[in-house]
Amino acid sequence: MAREIRIEISDEAFEQLQRAAAAKHVAAEAYAGQVLDADLTRIRFAEGARSFVSEHAEGFAERFGGPAGHSADAA
Repeated sequence: MAREIRIEISDEAFEQLQRAAAAKHVAAEAYAGQVLDADLTRIRFAEGARSFVSEHAEGFAERFGGPAGHSADAA
């Protein structure tokens, strides 16, 4: 389900948005939605990666060892 939001941006930012959208041959509103969606996708990916690492780091280290240069023998 698509949702609609209303935001206020400066005239300068809107002009930049219009130029960027025109370069992609889409309406400014559609381009803004694409940019926002892409940014949120990156955030969700990063959060998921951090969660995965925190959940599985110990098991991975036990099986494969820690990062190079950080072994107990290096000290």
